[in-house]
Amino acid sequence: MAYDPNKRPDDMARITTKEQADAFIAEQVAAVRAQVGDKKVLLALSGGVDSSVVAALLIKAIGRQLVCVHVNHGLMRKGESEQVIEVFGKELDANLVYIDATDRFLDLLAGVSEPERKRKIIGAEFIKVFDEESAKLQGIEFLAQGTIYPDILESIKAAEGKKAVKSHHNVGGLPEDMKMALVEPIKLLFKDEVRVVGEALGLPHAMVYRQPFPGPGLGVRCLGAITRDRLHALREADAILREEFDIAGLAEKVWQYFIAIPDVKSVGVKNESRYEGWPAIIRAVNTKDAMTATIEEIPYAVLHKIVARITAEVEGINRVLYDLTPKPTGTIEWE
Repeated sequence: MAYDPNKRPDDMARITTKEQADAFIAEQVAAVRAQVGDKKVLLALSGGVDSSVVAALLIKAIGRQLVCVHVNHGLMRKGESEQVIEVFGKELDANLVYIDATDRFLDLLAGVSEPERKRKIIGAEFIKVFDEESAKLQGIEFLAQGTIYPDILESIKAAEGKKAVKSHHNVGGLPEDMKMALVEPIKLLFKDEVRVVGEALGLPHAMVYRQPFPGPGLGVRCLGAITRDRLHALREADAILREEFDIAGLAEKVWQYFIAIPDVKSVGVKNESRYEGWPAIIRAVNTKDAMTATIEEIPYAVLHKIVARITAEVEGINRVLYDLTPKPTGTIEWE
């Protein structure tokens, strides 16, 4: 049987130890150097685990021949873009292009409340920004992607006799006339293996174990039409939630946890005066496949601390709610 570069060999051992990860890294470094030679490679670096591991691996293989483009659309969580700059721009000396497109995205999203329209605006504009920056670069012959094996499995075409679970833009979704060749060093790995490789490459634990984060970022957690003041409150409240989950030992126990803030206000009291503010909604779920999800029981002592901090430290929020709805009937994200 002919070798299929997009099929994981049946005898491929799972990567669970640092020794196995080191062997995989050495193998891929050699393969990338053989493929790329002295040419340049372009990578969209989101700060997620997959693109971050690919970036670290390619830096090890080809150094500054790799050009990383990080687009901050203004919908990142607190400190995430700063971490990308610190880790890749300073610590790893990456050839990093940082684009702050916050105003560009938020101006386009002003007054837009329909969730799918918001998603489409964010996705389309991201591609425009990335394409504009790519066009400024010279001599790029390769495009690196953080494709992993579940992306390939979930994108199997119906023509192959199987029903696709869902489509991934990085598997069969690129332009047919694209002139750049693909570099995908982790495409045969599962997510847990990617994390082991990331730690072996020396990436920060918080980056390697970063939670799943939607492409539209906080844009689908700032419910309804996005406003800058509510987005700021969301970012600050979410940072408090993440900090307290980490302190309580829940950060790696819960699959996904976040704050959502709807575009609605209620009457509250602050400093003995009427105080109108938004509610912050805590969502914390566990899942194996994201098709169904159960609710993680957060200890009341932890909840009380989170409530006290958010209402005291975040301007504009006067209530904290806890979403206890499993999937189904609720989806993991609110939008």
